[in-house]
Amino acid sequence: PAAEVRCVMSRTPQKIDRRNFMNGRWSMRAGVGAPGSAEIASILVQVRPERLAKAIRAIETLPGAQIFCRDPKGKIVVVLEATDVSAIGETLSVISTLPDVLTASLVFQGTDAG
Repeated sequence: PAAEVRCVMSRTPQKIDRRNFMNGRWSMRAGVGAPGSAEIASILVQVRPERLAKAIRAIETLPGAQIFCRDPKGKIVVVLEATDVSAIGETLSVISTLPDVLTASLVFQGTDAG
């Protein structure tokens, strides 16, 4: 069975299937976040050191993605900003399938009420 993550929104507990979230198939209230809110996430990405520059260029082209920091050993911290949770999951999936990426792990995800 898929691992589940518990989430509390508007005082109503809701079960979220982790696999669906990671694949961009879950979002708040039919795909729309609360008005004036933004989803923020950080992702730790590992690439081969000799391919660091190429991976950074590819990640920087993704909507809402920016490189927070990088390490010459091939580690990149990416900050994502999106209007809903599904966009975070979709972008994480895209990053993890880039040819130069070895791993991409969600480290933090939260909602900024603005």
